[in-house]
Amino acid sequence: MNIAAVSEKKPVSLAELAFVFLKLGTIAFGGPAAHIAMMEEEFVARRGWLTQEEFLDRLATANLIPGPSSTELAIFIGYGQRGWPGLIVAGCCFIIPAAILVSLLASVYVRYGALPQIAGILYAIKPVVIAIILQALSKLARTAVKTRLLAGVAAIAFLLNLFGLNPLFVLVISGILAGIVGLKKQGSVASGFFTVTKSKWIPASIVAATATAIAVPVSLSRLFLSFLKIGSVVFGSGYVLLAFLRAEFITKLHWLSEKQLIDAVAVGQFTPGPVFTTATFIGYLVAGIPGALVATLGIFLPGFLLVAVCGPVIPKLRSSRFASSVMDGVVAGSFALIAVVCLQLARSAIVDRLTTAIFIVGAIALLRFRINSAWLIAGAALLGWFIKA
Repeated sequence: MNIAAVSEKKPVSLAELAFVFLKLGTIAFGGPAAHIAMMEEEFVARRGWLTQEEFLDRLATANLIPGPSSTELAIFIGYGQRGWPGLIVAGCCFIIPAAILVSLLASVYVRYGALPQIAGILYAIKPVVIAIILQALSKLARTAVKTRLLAGVAAIAFLLNLFGLNPLFVLVISGILAGIVGLKKQGSVASGFFTVTKSKWIPASIVAATATAIAVPVSLSRLFLSFLKIGSVVFGSGYVLLAFLRAEFITKLHWLSEKQLIDAVAVGQFTPGPVFTTATFIGYLVAGIPGALVATLGIFLPGFLLVAVCGPVIPKLRSSRFASSVMDGVVAGSFALIAVVCLQLARSAIVDRLTTAIFIVGAIALLRFRINSAWLIAGAALLGWFIKA
């Protein structure tokens, strides 16, 4: 299905697009899996901008290209609604709230040498995030595992990722498995398949270089190029990003200490919006507000460009039977990756009777009464504030 078809069904103004993504960028706690769940609720269930199939196709493609998958999904949605202007508006509005908040936290960190105490808020929000992800999984399952074959692919992907295989490899294997079975059934091969699998994982060793004896002088151009490089090659979670950042800014450039890097990654994890706003924090530490702006631009720019290139490819892939089978496999693999993340996060989020109660109430509110997730997050944040006050 052509991406532009969604826009023709229901025209969306740039102002509306900006408002929705500013809202999501402000309340989207919990990392990429939670962001994806909120986007599914917002754009498939509530607004009808995308079908389940269209949403999952964009999610699968976002998972196959370097960069932050939830941010790239936001950019895909904006591009599908309003082309290039929508691409820029959606991506920027999703990023800006987190970037501003992270910059404010960085200024406090520079002044006091520590982060604000927000343990109570996070304590109460995390169980709600798990409930939000489960709600999304229950909806996506109907499309992602619509056949026995795809259910099997999803199960294999779940186990592979659970036992530590790189997420990109899991998605490639999922696509190949579904494609091979589809090829046997249909007896046709489409060249579009190679478009799906052309992205290759580039190990952190390519980014890292031999450490120099003294620190490299800080410059905005070098800061921009460092984050542009990282944004162009990094796959995976904030922990994968940590390896790239350490190689670049501690081992090679000597701009950060180990403690500063860990604190920077922590800020990216507990603030709403993209985890990659860790770059904003680091940029502020080394070069103030100009550094925050340059670092944010550098790490997110590749995502915008990659989505612009891949956006027109999706309908071409779906027009090929073989490539469509591969995409179905990648979609099933993406579903499995979200399930693994949900399981892993639940272990650290639901830790006692109170968090269990918060999770159960949140799940009932979402699944039974269809309460907007934004209200649940706000309520949980207030509860956590009072509990730990």
